[in-house]
This record gives sequence, structure tokens and C-alpha cells, in this order.
Amino acid sequence: MNYNALITAIAGAHDKALAGAAGAVNRHLIFRNWLIGAHLVEFEQQGEDRAKYGEGLLKRVAGDLIRDRQMIGLGLSMLKDCRTFYRLYPQIRQSVVGELSTGGLPSIGQPPVGESGGDVVFSPVTSQTASRLPTPLPAAMILRLSWTHLLELVRLDDPWKRAFYENECLKGHWSKRQLQRQIGSLLYERTALSTDKQAVIDAGREQAAEAPRTIADLIRDPYVLEFTGLAERSHYMESDLEKALLNHLQAFLLELGAGFCFEARQKRITVGHEHDYLDLVFYHRILRCHLLIDLKTRAFQHGDAGQMNFYLNFWKDQMMQPGDQPPVGLLLCADKDQTKVEYSIAGLDHQLFVSRYLVALPKPEDLERLIETDRAVWEQHHTHSNQRDT
Repeated sequence: MNYNALITAIAGAHDKALAGAAGAVNRHLIFRNWLIGAHLVEFEQQGEDRAKYGEGLLKRVAGDLIRDRQMIGLGLSMLKDCRTFYRLYPQIRQSVVGELSTGGLPSIGQPPVGESGGDVVFSPVTSQTASRLPTPLPAAMILRLSWTHLLELVRLDDPWKRAFYENECLKGHWSKRQLQRQIGSLLYERTALSTDKQAVIDAGREQAAEAPRTIADLIRDPYVLEFTGLAERSHYMESDLEKALLNHLQAFLLELGAGFCFEARQKRITVGHEHDYLDLVFYHRILRCHLLIDLKTRAFQHGDAGQMNFYLNFWKDQMMQPGDQPPVGLLLCADKDQTKVEYSIAGLDHQLFVSRYLVALPKPEDLERLIETDRAVWEQHHTHSNQRDT
């Protein structure tokens, strides 16, 4: 072995040990928090003096732990999360017993159906409910996630949504930030809305893996504008939609994606003696290009593409500044026929996109079969990988 090989070997041993140590710390943190939740639930259900504390139990426990035991980090919110974690993931009980062997585990089993203490309701899988709940994630898979991942997951009150993001975290090796970004971008809901669900999931995995390189990487279909409250109206106009978006500008910026800055509304475009008005203008500070948005509270029509192309030509000629990339147009319509869209934008020089928007989310039952299939394939792959390693 030469010297460089020696250094490489030592560095490799160091990195492997650190990874193992980090994994062990994470595993024991998960076990600790599950145990905390188990003890809290046991006391709430079976404690001799539980009635004495009532609903204020968690607040009192948090205060005593911090004041008397100096256990910083176990505040009221964390105790609630631990209790919910125990209820949602009872399958890791045997792992806790095998790893810790403390003999001090609570005697209770799964919590009763519907018992929630004001938090997420957990219903154990039975013959009656199996068709409505996803297959529980095996304990070995749960322990591949970090506690920070699990914190994000336990705060999702829809079991199918939670199962979806469990799958994607494991398959994509997402960081906590990537998981938060995909939850915030409503990847689950967009997948439910799409006719090509696998394509949406694949795109979401690519976006989670790397930062967007072009504005096209940020364009979504559909855009979910539930925050506008327009679903409660039987009829609304484009001016109502525009006003609602600007009244909820922060939510709309989050829906557009990271990096966008609001620049103008009803931007006047003057050519000759005629005026046209562009609904909304945004600028992407990283990709250095403008996003021009035209709102349509109806289905896409082929003439809409010509109008947006006009805006893009004007902007490129009159409005671009040194260092700017060419502008991008987005027609945000209530509905669209994809074939009509393709014929309408074919041959145009500019980047022009047509997306639907929705003011309410439909029920995502169609995702259930995809989630279960995806989970089964992943578990089978992981099992085969472990068998090869051993």
C-alpha cells in the first residue's frame, strides 16, 4: 500500500464510522421519541391520577422536564409530535424492544381506534379499514428515515399523503429541505390531478434532486389556487382572479416556486395608438428572466397563444435589460385541450406555456393503487438488495 492509498483508506474508515455513528444517533433519537409518546399515551389511558391533570398534562410535563431535568427540546410541541409519532408508527415497537432492552416499556399495545387527544387520528388496520388505509411501512424502512423527516411526515393528517411522501423520501433519498419543498409544492395533489401520474412523480424526483436550471423546470400544470377562495363563487371574472392572487401574493409566490419576485399588474403595452394590458409580471432573480402571465377564466383558445406571443416579442424588444434572459409566457387557463395547445404554440420562437389552474382540490383516491404498488416494488427491491449484501 502506498502513502496515498493509506490516506484514502484512513479517510474512508473515518467517513464510514461517522456515518455509522450518525445513523446510530438518529435511530436512538427515533426510539426515544417513540418511547416518550408511548409513555404519554399509557398515562393518558391508564394512569391512576390522569384525571387530575386532564388536558393540561402535556403542558405540565413539558414544564417539569425543562425546569427540573433541564431537558431542552422537549417542549409542548415536541411532546405532541412524539405522541402522534407513537400512534402513527406502532410497528417499530419490536425494534425498540430489541435495541434498548430496557424492560421499562409501556404495557399497552396499539391505541384504540379514534383515540387522538386532539391531534392526528390513528386507526389500526383491520379487515374493515384495510381498503381505506395504506399498508403500514415496515419498521426497517421507517428507521431509514431521519427524525427530521419523520417530524414532517407525522404532521400530515392524510394517511395516503403520508404514505406517498414516505415512498418518495426513501426512493429519492430526499433531504429534509427537499421533502419540505415537495410538500409545499403540493406534489401529492398534482399527482392526483394528472392523467399521467408517473410522469408527475418522475418530474418531482428530478426537481428534488437538483436546482432548476431553466424557467421551464419551474412551470407547473396544474397550478393549485385553492387559497383564493374562488371555489365558493358560482361565477367570477378575470379581474376577480387577478385580485384574489394579489390579495394572497405570498401564497401565489410559493405556488409559482422559489426565486420569483412580483413586478407589475396590468402592465400597459403600447404599440402605435393602441394599448394592451398584461395581467401579471414576475421576475426570477436567479434565472434572470421575466415571467409574463395572462389569466383566462375559460378554456384555452388558439388566439390566446398569438396574444401572448405578441407580448413576448414586445418585451424582448422594448423591456429586456442587459443580463436578462428572454422572457417566458404563461397562459393560466381554467381548462385546456392539449392537442389544441400543441398546434397553437408549434413553431413559435419564444418559450410559451399553457397551464390549467384549479381553485379547489379534488379527492385523490386514484393515487391509492399507485402508492401501494410503488411501496411494494420498493420493499421488494430493498429486500433483494439486503439479501445480496449478506
